[in-house]
Amino acid sequence: MARRGVSYVSAAQLVSLARDPGVAIVDVRDEERSYDGHIAGSHHYASDTFADRMPDLAQVTAAKETLIFHCALSQVRGPTCARMFHDYLSDAKEDHELKNIMVLERGFNGWELSGRPVCRCKEAPCKGTCS
Repeated sequence: MARRGVSYVSAAQLVSLARDPGVAIVDVRDEERSYDGHIAGSHHYASDTFADRMPDLAQVTAAKETLIFHCALSQVRGPTCARMFHDYLSDAKEDHELKNIMVLERGFNGWELSGRPVCRCKEAPCKGTCS
């Protein structure tokens, strides 16, 4: 499994990437996801419990080629969790298809401010049909 370091992706790039079934979006915001909304179809793994839930994320995304992490601004929590998950998979002996780990530039706030669709469903996980 060839895995590079963590890179960044813009909101415009994410719009087209999100259509690919091999891509998963990972929202690591904490409680603000419940009242600010989220990107449709994203998985929620809050940063305050992220380290404990990495095995679950690895299992849920085992067939994905690209994971895109974000928090509110993607300045601390998003990049930190992306690097943490990269290191976890590098150390793990699990078979994983993942080739790319990315962080959404400007995070959820930038996504929303750029006029991208925001889902406000309360389903966990989000089915992605609310955008």
